[in-house]
Amino acid sequence: MTDVVIRALDPSDAGLFDTLPDPLGAREGHRLTRHRPDWKRVALRDGRVVARGAWWGGPDDSEPVNLNWFDVAEGEEEAGAALLRSAPWQVELELNLPAGWRDDPALRAAAETRVTAARKAGYELLVERLLYRWTPEHGLPERPGRLEFRAEPDDAVFFDALRRIHSVTLDAHALKAIGQGGTDQAAQEELDFFHWCPSPREWWQVAHTVQGDLAGIHIPAHNPSGPCIGFIGVLPEHRGRGYAFDLLSECTHFLVEQGAEFVAAATDRGNVPMAANFAKAGYPVVKERLNFDPA
Repeated sequence: MTDVVIRALDPSDAGLFDTLPDPLGAREGHRLTRHRPDWKRVALRDGRVVARGAWWGGPDDSEPVNLNWFDVAEGEEEAGAALLRSAPWQVELELNLPAGWRDDPALRAAAETRVTAARKAGYELLVERLLYRWTPEHGLPERPGRLEFRAEPDDAVFFDALRRIHSVTLDAHALKAIGQGGTDQAAQEELDFFHWCPSPREWWQVAHTVQGDLAGIHIPAHNPSGPCIGFIGVLPEHRGRGYAFDLLSECTHFLVEQGAEFVAAATDRGNVPMAANFAKAGYPVVKERLNFDPA
């Protein structure tokens, strides 16, 4: 077997990226994603593409935020690992998979090939996530009317709320940030993401009970691929009352009122309460995601 050649692509040979089969439907999943040709890399054996990766970032980012398209041909796990190890960007890997992939032998085999390659490159699984996509045929969720929503211009209010929300959390990314720098780091990473999104800052909302207590926050957002639920969070002292559904419903209505024709969302598979709220609000699971951290 000949050695693998790792190549970065450019606009002149970007078509090489499309020569590898796509059993997991990544191309359709990235229909609205814009990947830069110079952030694409391939592994070739005898001139044939046996692994490929597309790193991704926002239009103003100087470096990729993550690797969200990674494919490996059957039996080429070592080539896939070499592709990952040789990349100049060691960022989080998002492996997007069809919903229910474990129940289909062909999909499961394709996924396991990619997981094996990632592990050989030193990547470790951080979390499994459920990806949702609401569309009008699912109907707008009911607005319970228990909370009062309003915009809040002071970032400090959101920072404090996020610190309190993340003091008791099931979110794997927040727990990772807390392990590195406490709840301040977790809160700041959320704020940085909200500001990174191209949607207006004025969309951010706080939610109060009728007694005037701050119960939670919700962030309607647009990421570069379209409208999404940026964040839903209930303060610990107000949990157990189902307010997460109220926040999710309001966030959905808000985005639709801004013209959204679909709304994307995600939650950790282990966050059973939030997954139940998405189901109640008419959000079907359309994909699943495995998030890996680089070595």
